[in-house]
This record gives sequence, structure tokens and C-alpha cells, in this order.
Amino acid sequence: LYQIKRCSGPCVGYVTESDYKQTVDDAIEFVSGKSRKIQKSLSNQMEKASEDLDFEKAAILRDRIKSLNIIQSSQRINEANLVEADVIAGYKESGKTCIQVFFYRSKQNWGNQAFFPKHDPEENLSDIINSFVSQFYENKSVPSSIILSNEIKEKELIEKTLTQKEGKQITITIAKKGTKLKVINQAINNAKDSLNRKLYESQNNRDLFDAVSKKFNLETNINLVEVYDNSHIQGTNSVGALITYGDEGFVKKRYRKFNIKIQKNSQDDYGMMKEVLNRRFKRAVQEKDNYLTFPDLVLIDGGKGQYSVAREAMNELGLHEIPIVAIAKGKMRNSGNETFFHNGREFKFEKNDPTLFFLQRLRDESHRFAISAHRAKRKKGISKSLLDQIDGIGSIRKRALLNHFGSARAVESASLDEIKSVDGVEEKVAKKIYNFFHE
Repeated sequence: LYQIKRCSGPCVGYVTESDYKQTVDDAIEFVSGKSRKIQKSLSNQMEKASEDLDFEKAAILRDRIKSLNIIQSSQRINEANLVEADVIAGYKESGKTCIQVFFYRSKQNWGNQAFFPKHDPEENLSDIINSFVSQFYENKSVPSSIILSNEIKEKELIEKTLTQKEGKQITITIAKKGTKLKVINQAINNAKDSLNRKLYESQNNRDLFDAVSKKFNLETNINLVEVYDNSHIQGTNSVGALITYGDEGFVKKRYRKFNIKIQKNSQDDYGMMKEVLNRRFKRAVQEKDNYLTFPDLVLIDGGKGQYSVAREAMNELGLHEIPIVAIAKGKMRNSGNETFFHNGREFKFEKNDPTLFFLQRLRDESHRFAISAHRAKRKKGISKSLLDQIDGIGSIRKRALLNHFGSARAVESASLDEIKSVDGVEEKVAKKIYNFFHE
């Protein structure tokens, strides 16, 4: 990083302790929003370097000032002159609500974020905002000022609670006039735009669900789809993956990964699929803790064989009514030539059919999630030491052995007497370690 000018090299003495401390202090000032103060300091340093004829240093400082100006010019204007505040506004339509939060720190707008809280369709906007504010700051730092678009019932209680939590005075106000009202109206417009986009996406998903039902002649309406895929390399680090898609898009909190536990299934795609479905749906049938509700459709990444295994597994659990569709790529594994299997029939789509693109998107997301889970498991396995495989070798003895020999491979090459010489490793344990590597 030093060579590409992304590090000043403090660990190798390329920068003095005082200069490094100044860099750290400047970074703190910058993230605190005090960039003007930094700019003034850099200007003074540049002038001094020029007076000392250190033109190379002066040029570096000049470039820093230029970069800082670019950042400052890209920051949004804070018309309301808010020093430290969150602006919270809501918009409700068709029983759905969007809450928009603008974040102001050190007189700068640090951006905004949209939230879509779940609530009763008949609940009024003021109560929704009241509930949102009371929960929003549970795990976040609270600014000294919170500005709302609507009056809330528990204003004084929330103020008192947040003041006690932060150890400083927190005030909640309702914008009614002036520049603050202008900011609130902007937040309301953003909330309206975000909600309209969300409603459009939901309606589009609804149309796609209806198209899937029509294509496969399903008797039930689709509101929730679960997609399954497996990933492994020659039977190692085998994992199954489940992703879920609903009216409002991918439901990340319903994503699950399954480490394959039955050894004979680790190289058997059919066995893996059966194990994953059994574990997922058996838990739901028995209504065990934190079980997932049933989907309206199960989509399997695979062909006719995977479909048959999945159908058999579901039927054994008494889930005859949940439809299954399998999606298989063509002979050349080219996207757009997929064949779908359902209820003993094969289905094809036109290559430009939006429903095909939708199902491909679901399949690809399950594939991505399965591969990422497999890679994480494989990386974890690679990082494990051979010593982890020896019964009776805990973390303390493992650390002692690695500190003494430097690596697990060095332990493997060590004699029995050398292993016995390690502190905390008695003769019985030393023999077990030696035999593990030499039997």
C-alpha cells in the first residue's frame, strides 16, 4: 500500500510519530465533518513547504487540497442549517407505508434511507411513525434533534427514553414552517417516490406470479416461492441452499443453507436434494422452533430426476398440495433453452418471455447463494489445522504445539520425543499425536 500511496508506512518508520498522529487527527476531523478546518491546515502547510523550497511536499499538499475541494463540492447543501439531526417523514398509500430518513451531521447531509415497516393496513400514519421512531434507535446512536412530519402520541416518553440512553438532551419536533418544513416536504416526496416504486415492483411481481400459475396450470395462487440448489466439488464441502421470493422481492431473512450431514449424500445430487427438503419441511410439519411457513411453490434447479426425488420427499411428508417445478438448462447449458418439469409434463418458454426471465432470475440467485455458501465452507475447511482432527487436542495444546513447531506440518515431521518436550503435552497425548501422523 505504501508503494501505491495508500499508506504512509508507520510500521516501518517511513513517517514520524508526530506526523502520523497528525494524519490520524485529520481523519477524525474529516469524518466529523470538519473538512474546512483540515483545508486551512493543509494550506498553511503548503505555504510553509513552498517557503522552505520543498516543492515536492508542497505539490502533494496541493493535490490533497484539490481532492478535498472535490469532496466538499459534491456534498449536498444544507438549507435548513441543521447541525445534528434526523429528519423523518412518512407517506402512506394502498395500505403500505414508506418512512424516509434524512441524516444531517456537522451541518452536512449525509444521505437518506427508505424503510417500509409492516403494519395493519388501517393504521394511521402518525401511529406508524410513532412505532418506527421508538424502534429505530434501539441499536443506533441518536442525534440531538429529531424532526418529524407528523405529531406522535408518545413524543415525551420517547424523548425521555432516548435522553437517558444517550446521556444528552434529545428533542423531537414537528416541522410546521420555514426551512425545516421545506426539508420535511422533500423527505415526504422521496417517501412517495420510493413507495410508488415499491408498489409498482409488487404489482409486477404479482403479474409474474399469475403468469407462472397460468403456464404450469397451478390450482393455487402464488405469493411465496422457495428455490433450492446444491453445490459441491467432487463430493467435498457439500451444501444445499434455499432462497425465497415474495410479493416484494427476495426475502433474505428466509434464506437458509444446509450442510449435508449424511455422508453418502455428499456426492449424490439426488440424495442431497432429498436430505435438504426433508430437513426443511419436516421441521415445518412438526412446527419446531423458528420453523418457516410453507411456500406456495417450490422451484428446483435440476431436471426430471431432481423433480422426481423432490416430489417423493414432499409426498412422504404429506405435502402433496405444494407444487414443484424443476428447471433444467439445455444440452449446451445455454441460458434461454431451459426445459421445465411439472406434474409429469415438460414445458418450454419463448426466449423473450418475461416469465422465463423471472424464473431464470430466481434460479440464478439460488445458484449464487449456494456457491457462496460452498466457498465459505471450503475456505473454512482450508483454514483448519490438521491438529483439529485429533481427538483430545484442545485450543490450548494446539496453540502450544504451533508456537513450538511453527506449523502443523512441522508437528507431523517431529519425533515422539520432540512432541513430548512441548509444555502441557504429556506422553499419552504425545503418542496420540505421533500415531495420528504416522499410522
